[in-house]
Amino acid sequence: MIRTPLRPLARILHARAQGENPDAIEAENRRARHEVMRDRSRARAEGRILLLGLGFIVAYAAIGAQMMKIAATEPEEPRSASSGAEILAGRADITDRNGRILATNMLTHALYAQPKDLVDPARTAQMLAEIFPDLKAEDLQRRFTDGRSFLWIKKVISPEQMQQVHEIGDPGLLFGPREMRLYPNGALASHILGGASFGAEGVSSAEVIGTAGIEKALDARLRDPAQAGAPLELSIDLTVQATIEEVLDSGIKMMNAKGGAAVLLDVKTGEIIAMASLPDFDPNDRPQPLVKGDPADSPLFNRAVQGVYELGSTYKIFTAAQGMELGLVNPETMVDADAPMIWGKFKIKEFDNHNYGPLLSVTDVIVKSSNVGVAHIAMMIGGTRQQAFLRALGLLSPSPVELVEAAGAKPLVPARWPEIVTITASYGHGLSSSPLNLAAAYATIANGGITVTPTLLKHPTPVEGARVLRPEVAKNSVSMLRQVVTRGTASFAEVPGYAVAGKTGTADKPKPTGGYYHDKVINTFASMFPANDPKYVLTVTLDEPVETSGPEPRRTAGWTAVPVAAEIIRRVAPLVGLRPQVDAGAANGLTAVSVTE
Repeated sequence: MIRTPLRPLARILHARAQGENPDAIEAENRRARHEVMRDRSRARAEGRILLLGLGFIVAYAAIGAQMMKIAATEPEEPRSASSGAEILAGRADITDRNGRILATNMLTHALYAQPKDLVDPARTAQMLAEIFPDLKAEDLQRRFTDGRSFLWIKKVISPEQMQQVHEIGDPGLLFGPREMRLYPNGALASHILGGASFGAEGVSSAEVIGTAGIEKALDARLRDPAQAGAPLELSIDLTVQATIEEVLDSGIKMMNAKGGAAVLLDVKTGEIIAMASLPDFDPNDRPQPLVKGDPADSPLFNRAVQGVYELGSTYKIFTAAQGMELGLVNPETMVDADAPMIWGKFKIKEFDNHNYGPLLSVTDVIVKSSNVGVAHIAMMIGGTRQQAFLRALGLLSPSPVELVEAAGAKPLVPARWPEIVTITASYGHGLSSSPLNLAAAYATIANGGITVTPTLLKHPTPVEGARVLRPEVAKNSVSMLRQVVTRGTASFAEVPGYAVAGKTGTADKPKPTGGYYHDKVINTFASMFPANDPKYVLTVTLDEPVETSGPEPRRTAGWTAVPVAAEIIRRVAPLVGLRPQVDAGAANGLTAVSVTE
């Protein structure tokens, strides 16, 4: 840079020639130079201030944007770094066949503590014990001061409890978001749904897993992120389920029973429209399983699936149907019914020592529920063919229904199948199965002879199974069952407008130590309606019922299970869209006459 001299020679000489002071020229040049330097310094300073201002504006904008982002998101605790897989908390809803919610999710919070950050552990422990009565202040204070750095206090808390904890104001108490399973209908359909609990847990989320019922059986489907938005549709109808549970509960109380089960099954599709087991439980607060004693004493026990019982005379129609299928008998064939029947050292007797013989038609064997008559039909069939037929009906295998408990409910089948087993199996003694298995077997007769697979998933189209009976044999079997109601052991099953067909079964309850009780029974009524074109099968089973309205206690199915089933059909048939059939008659009882002048 070329600097201008402060005392230029030419000007100095000229100033002296004019008699002027040359120092003024130097002072003027110095002032001009300083002004240029000040202007340059000012320009540099202004540029720096402008850049600094722009920097502040950008920083404030970034901070403001981040604050807006934080304000727009849900609050959550900081997530610690982890090399493990992310916890998947989403779980699909469960609905009934009409889309009504059976199980869903609810956002709640868990409460945990970081003891090192607690301001006053003793006060905090005391106040938490007041909010949560199941916690003890002494235990909390001990755990707050034993040196640990993390402590779960409650895995699930309500919004009201969360607010009360907030009011304690201790920074060592923290909340973690939780998605918990909610069953809005309480105990309704509890054995079907089962329940859920927490699996893997972190402070920011928890995995919800099924613990029983369909929640566990279809756990992978319900937890699949790809299907989280699609509810799992069950085959049950919530209204029908509630009605059956209500009637069954009243029937159990009226018949002084220990418990009971009921299954309503669509005979074409195998869909379970309702399945009840009582006593039941609330899956929102699932009780602990029994660790000793009879599992059936627990409300968790599903009598419709896990209850493996001798189902008594309900099996007799299977023997008659197989005999007709093989061409050995027809509905009018006369068979030996002379009681008692002696087979080796065994004596086959009728109920209450009746003798319906010497001969009965096959139809009357079913109507009168003759053990001897059906035993003679079974001897014509033979044990090998009998066993194969019962297996084809699904009575010798666990039910394939979508419940985790079903696989363990194996029917009790004799290891050997001698002729005496052939005889006793013909009338439902000596082998055991579940009420659901029985319902599926009766559906095979009701739908014309095609096996069905019971399911809890909605699929309204018929599923083709194997044919085990000719249509005419199935029709004759239904006719026999209808006569059991009109003139046999199930007369209390008559429901005006709905022709009911069915078979009673009364079986002595086995003792744990062997043998049978003489005053404890398992009563079953397996039915189908309407009999002229069966749409549904209903089985009702009561554990240790006794009807006490008369002078002597009555324990047969005709007095206990049948009236309960009749009331269920009367209430449920309109709900499933069946119109009552009324015999046509005179409109008003008047006779029209013509009048002439």
